[in-house]
Amino acid sequence: MDKPSSTSTYRLTQFAHGAGCGCKISPAVLEEILQRSNATPVYPQLIVGFEHRDDAAVVDLGNERALISTTDFFMPIVDDPYDFGRIAAANALSDVYAMGGSPLVALAILGWPVNKLPANLARAVVEGGRDMCAAAGVPLAGGHSIDAPEPIFGLCVNGLAPLSHIKRNHTARPGDQLYLTKPLGIGILSTAEKQGLLQLHHRNLAIDWMTRLNRAGNWLGSQLAITAMTDVTGFGLLGHLLEMVENTPCTAVVEYHRLPLITPELHTYIMAGAVPGGTRRNWQSYGNQVSLGNEQWINLLADPQTSGGLLFAVKPESAQQIVDNLTAQFPETPPQLIGEIVARREKPIEVH
Repeated sequence: MDKPSSTSTYRLTQFAHGAGCGCKISPAVLEEILQRSNATPVYPQLIVGFEHRDDAAVVDLGNERALISTTDFFMPIVDDPYDFGRIAAANALSDVYAMGGSPLVALAILGWPVNKLPANLARAVVEGGRDMCAAAGVPLAGGHSIDAPEPIFGLCVNGLAPLSHIKRNHTARPGDQLYLTKPLGIGILSTAEKQGLLQLHHRNLAIDWMTRLNRAGNWLGSQLAITAMTDVTGFGLLGHLLEMVENTPCTAVVEYHRLPLITPELHTYIMAGAVPGGTRRNWQSYGNQVSLGNEQWINLLADPQTSGGLLFAVKPESAQQIVDNLTAQFPETPPQLIGEIVARREKPIEVH
């Protein structure tokens, strides 16, 4: 897709208090919001709701078919409106892929401060979203817009999958290996750019990774050896890993030295203070459930990711075959072994 030229002097990130998935409500606050004081009505066709914080809702359509439905939106993580639209769209589409499905149709969600930013910038945002949907083979078929105090963009996406291909986030078992398909550090680089610390050779690095579609999720859904799957976004690696094991008889063991980094220079940015506020909120929400070998690792492990990679568990006897096939078919998002699932220990997550 060809990016339209832009001579705009507006910096979208200066018109928003948060950035990308870093503006998500913290896990602890979200837990309080979603608590119910009365019984949840039973809908027999709804086979995946929000009980386990899965990436999307799933409805049984009959005849072994499943409808996957999700929505995701956020404030600008980059200044360029077209790139903002592409990133937000890729992030929303990822929820369908993370359930093992294929996107079918998308609707846009747009909030725009019409008295602060010109309409042509909003048009560029939507164009970016439309082009990313086209790359996924999905029509952007409409949507809804409002006059908002800050720019907001995202999608409502519906997808399809055979019922047997649906992957949940909490169904891993002891012995499974853990893989991640994109490197960590999106929040750190984005913060470095806002602070004017980003080096020139890193200028488009985060955008490149955030606009890579998690298309591999559809294929992973068809593999019986994949026992659980999710994607890594605003709660950071640890937050989404905790969703996989928190209410299970399992502990996730992560080997820190195996974690893929978006650049080896991440720690230089961390030392310079390029740490998102969302990192601290994340750690305050779930840090007591993590056994950590070094507290300095928090800034990477809890770093909010936007349009991050797929995090999946695979049976050990099938892992190498899955990795080989995945790498051959989807070389843009190569899987990296980061740890394993074991029987429950003192805490749900251990990082060594």
